[in-house]
Amino acid sequence: MLNKVQLHLLKKHVGPFLFCFFIMMFILLMQFLILHVDKLVGKGLPFWIVLELILTNLASMITLSIPVAILVATLMAFGQFSEWNELTAVRAAGINPFKLIAPVLVAGVFLFIFTAYFSNYVLPEANHKARSLFLDIRMQKPAFDLQPGTFYQDIDGYTFLIKEINTETDSLYDIRVYQEQSDNRQRAYINAERGILESPDQYTLSLFLYDGSILRFIRGSDRISETLERSDFSIYRMSFDLSDLAFSRSNPDQRSRTDRTMSAQAMITVVDSLRAEKQREIEKFKTTTGQNELTPFKTDIARSITISENQALDTLHVYDTSFKSLQHLPNPTAKINSINRAINSLDVYRNQLDNLQTNTSWRDFRAAEFMVEVHKKLSIPFACIVFILLGAPIGMLTRKGNIGVAALISAGIITLYFISIIQGETLADRMIISPFVGMWGMNILLLTIGIILTLHVSTSLKITNLWSRSE
Repeated sequence: MLNKVQLHLLKKHVGPFLFCFFIMMFILLMQFLILHVDKLVGKGLPFWIVLELILTNLASMITLSIPVAILVATLMAFGQFSEWNELTAVRAAGINPFKLIAPVLVAGVFLFIFTAYFSNYVLPEANHKARSLFLDIRMQKPAFDLQPGTFYQDIDGYTFLIKEINTETDSLYDIRVYQEQSDNRQRAYINAERGILESPDQYTLSLFLYDGSILRFIRGSDRISETLERSDFSIYRMSFDLSDLAFSRSNPDQRSRTDRTMSAQAMITVVDSLRAEKQREIEKFKTTTGQNELTPFKTDIARSITISENQALDTLHVYDTSFKSLQHLPNPTAKINSINRAINSLDVYRNQLDNLQTNTSWRDFRAAEFMVEVHKKLSIPFACIVFILLGAPIGMLTRKGNIGVAALISAGIITLYFISIIQGETLADRMIISPFVGMWGMNILLLTIGIILTLHVSTSLKITNLWSRSE
């Protein structure tokens, strides 16, 4: 059962946590819009499509915002608690400061469980839908959007050039239209002084032209010669099918998944399959070559072919060689033929070994990429616990609970943390370090520092005392 002090301290976390969480969500959302606004503008996308794209990308922002908000809230709550001498009063009453950290730590454990579940089950589905939606948008043609003084060519078979547009009345002035030849129309140039756009629905567009002329190129019966025909009109109507410009959704379930769109269980299954395929490749290589073990290719045997390069062959002379089996052959010619056969066999072995290394290396790299994502689904949520154990003692030691100090300290810790996560992921993907070290290394370091600082503020164990004793 929580006492009043513990409950009071928990309440201090709620406001800063929510404030920082929504600020982080806003910053990440603005970053997303800035990066992808060029892919959304000018395509005539329905509002609900843009809204769905934003909502599906919010999932990744949530998993990043929760640990950051926890760190800021912890620094502010314990900083204020220490700044207002409440911590001093608690210590004077004989209460261990760790008892104040424990309820917050339990809350952090629950947030870790929630974030890990969200990251493993909700985030992959959201990423898969967002990726599918991005691919659909990328294939979407721009909407019918005429601009004055600009060629418009997004309707197949037509090119438009409009000098002036009145957006309030949809009136066009000084119109030029080039009509390409097709099975049911001739090549033509159309000029008009003005025109009006009308659209009865989103798939049909009518352009009424007034006071203009048409220059048609009529092909002759020989399909080679052309007759030029000019006609004037007072009213001319052109109709266009805009169905090709309409946005169409694909079924996300029909698209393949990547490591960012799979759960940890699915990725572990893929990794097991890659390792089984690697083992099958190795067994196939052993069966083909008759080798029980993978023997590295050696080029030392190539030196033995110099037996006849520097001197003329003498069939009566016995040449020395480092290969004992060749000593039993009767003459240098037989020795050279035997060496050539051995070299040919080694060339075949080398090619097969190179192919094996290529196939197994590719599977190792893919398995490493999947395992990085598996560890990431737990390592980033685990920062909820790490940041409480780190932020609580730092807040007590700084004795500052204002947003400025908390934001400054948090910015440094968060920057260091995510730089290490990004670099760890890169190094693990390249198999320079293991996926576990890449994703958990900074967590382990900060957790160790947090435990030491927690012991420092809650027990008589002081780091300075350890230094003084060693001296």
